[in-house]
Parts: sequence; structure tokens; C-alpha cells
Amino acid sequence: MGSKVEYVETSQIYATNYVRNSKAVGVLWGIFTLCFALIVSVAFLTPEWIGIANKGRLGLWSSCEFDVNGFEECTGKFAEFMEISNAAFKISTVLCLVSVTLALVTIAVMLLFFFMQPTSVYMVAAWLQIISALCMIASVVIYPLGWESAKAQEICGPTASRYNLGQCDIKWAYILAIIGCLDVIVLAILAFILATRHIKLQPEPLYGKRHTVGVVSPFAHYTHTQTVRTCMAEKA
Repeated sequence: MGSKVEYVETSQIYATNYVRNSKAVGVLWGIFTLCFALIVSVAFLTPEWIGIANKGRLGLWSSCEFDVNGFEECTGKFAEFMEISNAAFKISTVLCLVSVTLALVTIAVMLLFFFMQPTSVYMVAAWLQIISALCMIASVVIYPLGWESAKAQEICGPTASRYNLGQCDIKWAYILAIIGCLDVIVLAILAFILATRHIKLQPEPLYGKRHTVGVVSPFAHYTHTQTVRTCMAEKA
């Protein structure tokens, strides 16, 4: 009897530790989801994808060049999106915008932790992040196809072509976009894991059999559980 009680207590300690660890992982997932939204937003808005020092830099839909007096002049507005002459830059811009939008929607979905089962919330967020990742990866891959455009050759030189930077270098915003791709893939996998992992507690010694199944929400003060208790009837 003593060994059985010891086994139950050990199982309950393990389950308690799992609950705490799941909450910590869930909080980290939420923090890095916010970081991903910030990363892709900055990459989308900044004309720092490729460029060359003291000559110019080029982003998705805007560019900056230095004039003969050494002053930098930036051109391109998102409102003038249809005026972008290169199709590759247009497609890359749209895909990056979709990724940014889905990242912001995922943040809004996180508020549902207060109203819905965490399993459902994690699953919805995971699929949103998967689609966001695919769009961001496609944007990063398609963008070099536009390096043969007149604007890119004006900044990077006549030798610039598809997947050939010419005289330009890859700037920090492009690297940031690549990091964002890796980040959101890891986040989506983690969200799927958090959505499918369940907690199973062993019976408690004084209350008969107790079976608890649940998923931990990092934004709630309690764990959503379903508990089934079988009480032992005393013989007269």
C-alpha cells in the first residue's frame, strides 16, 4: 500500500511540474509571437533589403538614393503600389504584407485564451503561423527575381540580375526577414505541440480514482480540466 501511495504522489509531482513547464513554454511562445510580428513589420516597412553604401538602398516597395550633393532622397509609397514596375517586387510585397497581417491576427487570437479552450486557440494560431511562414518564405525567395529591374540596376550597377546583387550587399532588413521565417516555423511547430499535449494525472489515494485531462493556458490563472471521480461506497 505504501509503495502505491508513493507512486501516486510521484506521478502527481510529475504532473504538477508539467503544468508549470507548459505555462512557461506557453508564455515564451506568446512573447516570440509578438517578436515575430515586430520583425516582419519592420522588414516590410524598411527599404533596407539590399543596397550599397553612399549610393542607395532598396526595399520591397521603396528605395533611397544619394544625389550629387550627398543628400539621401527616398521614393516610393505603399499607396503607389500599382506603380511598381517589377512584377517580382509586387508579388514579394503582397506576400510579405499577408504574412504581417496574419502575424497581427495571431496576436489578436491570443486574447481568446480568456474565453476558449487553449487547445482550440493553439490550433488556430498554429495554422495562422504556418500560412504566415509560407508567405514570408515565398516573399524572401521571390524578391531576388526583381534584381534585374531598372531601379535595382540603377543602385547596384548594370551587372545586377536575378539572384545576382551586382555591386550591392544584402542589408539587415533582408536578414531580419529570413530570421522571421525561421522564427515563425518554430513557433508554429510549438503551437501544434501545445495543442496536442494533454495532462494525465494518476488517482489520488483518498478520493478513489481521479483522471484529469487538460491543456494549460499561459494566460489564465487556472487549468481547464475535466475531472472524473469515482467514490468508494462503504459497506454497511
